[in-house]
Amino acid sequence: MWVNKMLKSREEATSLRELLSYSKKKQEKDPLLEYLLQFRERMGRAKDLLTDDQKTAFFFVTLPEALPIAVIKRFIAWFHDFGIPVGGVVVNMKIEEDAVGDGAPDFVKNRLKMQQEYMEGIWSSFPDVRAIVPLFETEVRGVEMLGRTAEAMFS
Repeated sequence: MWVNKMLKSREEATSLRELLSYSKKKQEKDPLLEYLLQFRERMGRAKDLLTDDQKTAFFFVTLPEALPIAVIKRFIAWFHDFGIPVGGVVVNMKIEEDAVGDGAPDFVKNRLKMQQEYMEGIWSSFPDVRAIVPLFETEVRGVEMLGRTAEAMFS
C-alpha cells in the first residue's frame, strides 16, 4: 500500500536527520508520521470491515442493456479481486411482457425483445440475481413509488 511506502520514507528521513544532527536532544514528534500511522490503521479497519462477508455485501444494479451489464461485470470482478463480498445483482427498469400489448409502438416491442435477449445473458452471467424491478410508468419518487419498488424487490 502507498501509505507503507510513505511511512518507510518518512522513517528513513527521520533516522537520517537524527544521525546527522549535532545535538543529541530527543527529536520532536513528527505530525506527518503520526498522521500516516493513524491513516494506515483506519484503512486497515475499513478493509477488515469491507471484506467481512458477515457484515458487508455489495449489490449491483444493472439495466437489461449492453453497457450497464459490461460495467457491473467489470466491477464485480474487481470486488472479487479485492476480496469484497458481492451480495447479488438487481435488474432495474425491466419492461414487463404482459404490459406490452399488440397495439404497442414498434419502439416498445423492439425494446422488450432487446431486453429479453439481455436477460438471457444476465441469467447466465450472474447466478445471484436477487430481484427484477419493472419499468414503472413514472420515476421512483415519493413514498408510494418507493413502496412499489420495495414490493418488486422483496416479494
